[in-house]
Amino acid sequence: MDPARGHTRLSSSKKTILRSVLALGLVLGCISAVKREDFKTCAQSGFCTRNRAYADYAKETSNWASPFQLNPPSLRLQAGVLKGELINTQEEQPSSRPALSFELQLIDNDAVRVRINEQDPIHPRYDGVQDTVIVKPYGLANESTYQFKQEGGVTLIQYGAQNQNTIKITSAPFKIEFLVNGVSTIVLNEEGLLRFERLRKNQQESAEEDGDGKLVDQDAEEGGGGGEIKIEKSELEKKMEENFWEERVIRHVYGIPEHASSLSLKATRGPGAPYSEPYRLYNLDVFEYELDNPMALYGSIPFMLGHSKNISAAVFWMNAAETWIDVEKNIESKSSGILSWIKTKPVLTPLTKTHWMSEAGVLDLFVFLGPTQRDIFRQFSSLVGTTALPQAFSIAYHQCRWNYNTQQDVSQVDAGFDEHDIPYDVIWLDIEHTNGKRYFTWDDAKFPNPTDMQQALEAKGRKMVTIIDPHIKMDNDYHVSKEGSDLDLYIKNKDGESSFNGWCWPGNSQWIDFYNPKARDWWASQFSYDRYKGSTKALFTWNDMNEPSVFNGPEITIPKDVIHYGGVEHRNVHNLYGTMFHSATAQGLIQRNETNQRPFVLSRAFFAGTQRYGAIWTGDNLATWEHLEAAAPMLLSIAISGISFAGADVGGFFGNPDAELLTRWYQAGAFYPFFRAHAHLDSKRREPWLFGEPYTTQIREAIRTRYAYLPFWYTLFHEASVDGMPIMRPMFTEFPEDEQVFGMDDQYMIGNALLVKPVTKAGITQSKIYFAGNEKWFDIMDYDKVEQGPGFKEVASPANKIPVYQRAGTIVPKRERPRRSSKAMEHDPFTLVIALDSQGQANGRIYLDDGETFNYEKGEYLLREFRYSNGVLSSHDPNEVSSSQDQDWPTDFMRRFGELRIERFVILGNKSPLSQVIPHQVAGLFCAFTPVKQVLECSQGPSGGHICTVKEPQVVLGEEFVIEFK
Repeated sequence: MDPARGHTRLSSSKKTILRSVLALGLVLGCISAVKREDFKTCAQSGFCTRNRAYADYAKETSNWASPFQLNPPSLRLQAGVLKGELINTQEEQPSSRPALSFELQLIDNDAVRVRINEQDPIHPRYDGVQDTVIVKPYGLANESTYQFKQEGGVTLIQYGAQNQNTIKITSAPFKIEFLVNGVSTIVLNEEGLLRFERLRKNQQESAEEDGDGKLVDQDAEEGGGGGEIKIEKSELEKKMEENFWEERVIRHVYGIPEHASSLSLKATRGPGAPYSEPYRLYNLDVFEYELDNPMALYGSIPFMLGHSKNISAAVFWMNAAETWIDVEKNIESKSSGILSWIKTKPVLTPLTKTHWMSEAGVLDLFVFLGPTQRDIFRQFSSLVGTTALPQAFSIAYHQCRWNYNTQQDVSQVDAGFDEHDIPYDVIWLDIEHTNGKRYFTWDDAKFPNPTDMQQALEAKGRKMVTIIDPHIKMDNDYHVSKEGSDLDLYIKNKDGESSFNGWCWPGNSQWIDFYNPKARDWWASQFSYDRYKGSTKALFTWNDMNEPSVFNGPEITIPKDVIHYGGVEHRNVHNLYGTMFHSATAQGLIQRNETNQRPFVLSRAFFAGTQRYGAIWTGDNLATWEHLEAAAPMLLSIAISGISFAGADVGGFFGNPDAELLTRWYQAGAFYPFFRAHAHLDSKRREPWLFGEPYTTQIREAIRTRYAYLPFWYTLFHEASVDGMPIMRPMFTEFPEDEQVFGMDDQYMIGNALLVKPVTKAGITQSKIYFAGNEKWFDIMDYDKVEQGPGFKEVASPANKIPVYQRAGTIVPKRERPRRSSKAMEHDPFTLVIALDSQGQANGRIYLDDGETFNYEKGEYLLREFRYSNGVLSSHDPNEVSSSQDQDWPTDFMRRFGELRIERFVILGNKSPLSQVIPHQVAGLFCAFTPVKQVLECSQGPSGGHICTVKEPQVVLGEEFVIEFK
């Protein structure tokens, strides 16, 4: 039986030894039931093994240098693009094997793109990843913004907004060095690990060239027999291996999710390395995954960020094929390696080298030099897209399990939340709600009136999500299956003719080929209300199993030699398949409505660009303290790699948490961007009230805390949608000069304002928390002042709370009236919590729109910036154009949102109590203050600071105001 779902899974031992490769060297637990034999190691991967051996050979060979050389006369720089020829001096160059093409692009956002490809190969490498990942055509740098010169075998390019960046290209041996303000920051190929394995014509030639006849073997299972059969290699499978470079970074590198590992990546090679396997990027269904492990999981983003006290830089390795990344840490006194972050002083420096190896595709690398992390996130997101602004309900609390059994069960759970005064917004249905695992259908016996069920939820401001996976049950009586066959929309076997079939939840199944534009459009059409019978506008979608998971496939996924539309072999695009599915589903939810409704789609698999379509989660975790602890570093790695809308299953998917663990997970989950409880079919029911008191109250308060801060969360989602800033942030993002936080992943920031420290061990009532910076921090529960940082401090973390602190100098918007759902809060007034810094200043924002439609793209939104300085609080439009007065908005929008009032100011950090409030509303002109009697209360907090509350300050959100405090 398959422990992931309780279904029979056809499986036997497999060896998967792969072929064709691209590789680049870039420098830049708990007990589990994972079936290790189902998944490959580097030693079972031909290209990973060979490229590791190549790196070892280079290291052991004295005076090793890259065999690749640029041909200087071939170099031409025009309109922001440098082109030339790259020659392998160890390889004969007959006409059948010409030089490689080299291209360096200067992008107008100060990013740089490096591309290397074969010229006139036997078969072209796949170069279509950019068509899916790059969100729109980008501009190249204007010729007036850079300088170019050549001196002997060295090419220099100076560029950047302040002309601060220099690219130094050495022709022989080939090397690219990036300098920021004269400081060597990134070096490509200094250790000479660039390597291409060219396409071979047949297995004999491949074996002769590699001395490894196993290079082209791949064992797999198919059909219902479960036996082991050998799949012969096709010409497309015999691609090549490219081993490109090595990169170095000072001390810490981050990113390349998804792995159940620390935020700061650990060494996989070298003396004392914690891991012996490279980090692997290959989307796989790994239920009950192990912790502290670099093995591949459900998603892959080949983005790596390096940070030191003096500089930040990042790379994006745009390749969707299987990729392995070695990490090596050492101490050196000089720069060496492909990607190097180097301190300004020539001293012994801890460096991290990373070696990237991909199975197929072209070498396509983006370099981001910032200079700040905010710049890097902006540069990266301008290429791959920002987080889509979600519907407001979707950032509230979600209730899910596999499965709520019947329509009556749904009704009873819904009523239970009301009975216990616990808010929630969405209830979810897993695969058992369908008619025999046929998606877009309902089990009529269990859910006889799905429309009535959804309308009853919507009447309370609540929604429903149903699961829809990419595998389609083979059944000619099932309309989706038959239409897919009739329209020829399924992935093909390696012959390119017959449709691939494998085993998944419905039994024998086929997989939609989302690389076919007709398939994407057809899939989107399935969500229309007349086709998806029983669906309403209150129904949204969960895309699971989209790695894709194939129970009888190699490594529980689809074989690499199946063929997509256009003759594309799956190995080239494996890590993108889930994103393509996610995209088509989101398209369907948009198209089904005439009301311009934003979609909500959750996906398990992901790649760079997934953030444009919806949320993701970390997959099938376990109900253990260790998995709770692992959730934060996993989510932080995902967040800095471009996907802000992410969460982990609260409570753990597998197993049965005790009351303390479940409560602590709710307290942590309330500060995940995506907040959903979820449980396995065999897990005991664990709705928030089932453990009784005091746990029901503690969980209720955790969920209510999430709802109180929804205006703050929604404002952060807007920020992420505009400039790519992560919502859940590592400490080093906010405190880039504090070396104490560079490796810290057990506490984190939400935006720039809230510091969160989850409790991740049983029996803990005191937590050691690090307060960074030189300012005060305030406990969000009682507003008690904490003495200014930096430094560690023991703080109370009793059963009813985890440490969460607001940073001095910030203003955070809240809504403090308990309601049953976020929709019920829509007309509630706001509270501003103003935490003053040592200079008596604070800043913050609030963003508000209708929370549902795309009308914000037409300017129908409110954005207000709040500033407190010298005893004066002001509200203004940061765009310097008053949206409420200078745009022709529908009156119902202004009535719903512009007239919402601010009912309370809470001012923290005053050295003495306030005694007078002098408000004045401003309509475009500054007028004299008009005294108005206010309700003002001040008290002294437990740590000595003053907490002042101003009730009913007589201001509304849609108007600018100025208020003086004395």
